Amino acid sequence: MAGTDSSLPLVLAPTPAIILCEPQLGENIGAAARAMANFGLWDLRLVRPRDGWPNEKAIAAASRADHVLERVRVFETLEEAVADLALVYATTARSRDMQKEVLGPEEASAAMAAHIAGGKGAGLLFGRERWGLLNDEVAMADAIVTLPVEPAFASLNIAQAVLLMAYEWRRQSEAGRALPFGGGLDEAAPRQELVGLFEHLEGVLDQTGFFTTPDKRPSMVNNLRTALTRGRFTSQEVRTLRGVISSIDRRHERPNPNRMKPAGSEPAKE
Repeated sequence: MAGTDSSLPLVLAPTPAIILCEPQLGENIGAAARAMANFGLWDLRLVRPRDGWPNEKAIAAASRADHVLERVRVFETLEEAVADLALVYATTARSRDMQKEVLGPEEASAAMAAHIAGGKGAGLLFGRERWGLLNDEVAMADAIVTLPVEPAFASLNIAQAVLLMAYEWRRQSEAGRALPFGGGLDEAAPRQELVGLFEHLEGVLDQTGFFTTPDKRPSMVNNLRTALTRGRFTSQEVRTLRGVISSIDRRHERPNPNRMKPAGSEPAKE
């Protein structure tokens, strides 16, 4: 979706750190940074990125998520990357042979939101493109986070996984309680104006012979009124519809020069 407004200030509120363990492709790092920026995350940490840092391909894929890339920190070990965090979750799509609590994205994000609100740091671990997190890396986490994916095809691209978790974090955080812009819908027209529309339409339909069966007219009127009421039209929309009805009414009254005249209607020629 397009819609970035560069005139708005960036708000770098406390958020979870995203830790990518030995990411292999710069494009995935950049796409993960872009996903983070979409949902207000900015703390990206890399553990031994294969192609080093900075990475031109990551910059290109980040699509101007510069505030995330400028703050990237690179670590030699995972222990260093999570040293300042009091809560760490490991994301994985595979069952691990260890006694760890397994959370869904919503539950994990709610727990991180409460943890960060208390002034403590939290982070999410993401593994390599080819084989994910190692068991000793998962062992360092407080719990496992897994997504409700199709078991027969559970592998996610790193950037996709970051996007899903960033979205869920945003939903659970204070910043995500409201949409970026409102609907701005006008109020529905007063009932009096809607009744005027009903009566106008029904009067024109009476004149044009729409109600061909008198005993069915009440039920047809009820159906029309039900459909029009469901539209919750504004006053402007009611006026527009009444203008349309008036236009149709005038056209119905105006003689049509192209209409075929019945046989015998021409005066006889002498």
